[in-house]
Amino acid sequence: MNTPEASPAAPADAGTTASAARPLVSVLLIAYNQERVIADAVRSVLAQTWQPVEIIISDDCSRDGTYAAIEATVRDYTGPHRVITRRNTVNEGISAHLSRLAGMAHGELLFVAAGDDLSAPDRCERVVQFWLEHGRQPDLIATDLTSIDDAGDAHGRVTPDDLGRYRIDDWFEKRPFLVGAAHTWSRRLFERFGPMQPGTAAEDQIMTFRAIATGGAMSLHEPLVRYRRGGLSGKRRYRSVAEMLARVQQSNRFALSEAAQLQRDAEVAGLGDRMRRTLAPKIAREQFIRAMFEARGIGERLALVFGQRDVKWGLRIRMFLHTTCPAVYAPLLWAKRTFRKG
Repeated sequence: MNTPEASPAAPADAGTTASAARPLVSVLLIAYNQERVIADAVRSVLAQTWQPVEIIISDDCSRDGTYAAIEATVRDYTGPHRVITRRNTVNEGISAHLSRLAGMAHGELLFVAAGDDLSAPDRCERVVQFWLEHGRQPDLIATDLTSIDDAGDAHGRVTPDDLGRYRIDDWFEKRPFLVGAAHTWSRRLFERFGPMQPGTAAEDQIMTFRAIATGGAMSLHEPLVRYRRGGLSGKRRYRSVAEMLARVQQSNRFALSEAAQLQRDAEVAGLGDRMRRTLAPKIAREQFIRAMFEARGIGERLALVFGQRDVKWGLRIRMFLHTTCPAVYAPLLWAKRTFRKG
């Protein structure tokens, strides 16, 4: 079913009825420029053994044939799940994209799925069973993952931190290691805090903070997602100094957006002052980076370098080089491209 960009999803109606024992769940499969692998990701969510399932497959205005591959994969699907395909008319980014789909979804649980990963057939079933066994209380459930390469070959298990041991004090002391591609949220969590603001690169820490601050988060230590290495979170090999600097500025925008979102959510949870104190060093660093790129001339940059006492000297010097004489990085980038393998 191909829906217009702003059309809401319809409730599941393909032969299964939601009930207290068998709640409706929604899979939110997001894709962007993944035409080579998206078909496998789509097939993996169509193969879910749990019923009833609502599947929303959405392309974030890809520049390649991702959406055509999605349509071709679902065209002949005759299974029990309700399937909706759509695409954005402009690129929204991960946080805004997932927020849009969460607003469309009807399921009590919302499963995050990435266009380059594969969900095990029993992913929804195992997570729902786990959620019901815990009295529907967890607002976020994280599973383990199997790391796969570009060819789909497995390279071991990825075990994020056990969220069941995390309390809000733990989060403020040290954020947990997470992989958002294996997360499931309760819809009530999203309704409680509202959509994520545009501009944040990833949703994993934001949604985990929301869950820990309210209803709680838990981990199901079963590898239910095959996680493709080298996606958005993979390390970059820059082809030029200009590309490296563009990436630094993009990361800076993402970091400031995430900080603003976390502060907003902390206010909702009654933790605003504590979050403000926790984020102060990070915000000082990111505001310094932004100011260095916006500064006009060496004089302004030197004034920032010597006047910013809340930022370590290493970062001050590095940002001065980035913004004043970035050509010094060219030999280093050449060496990395030439000698690094794998």
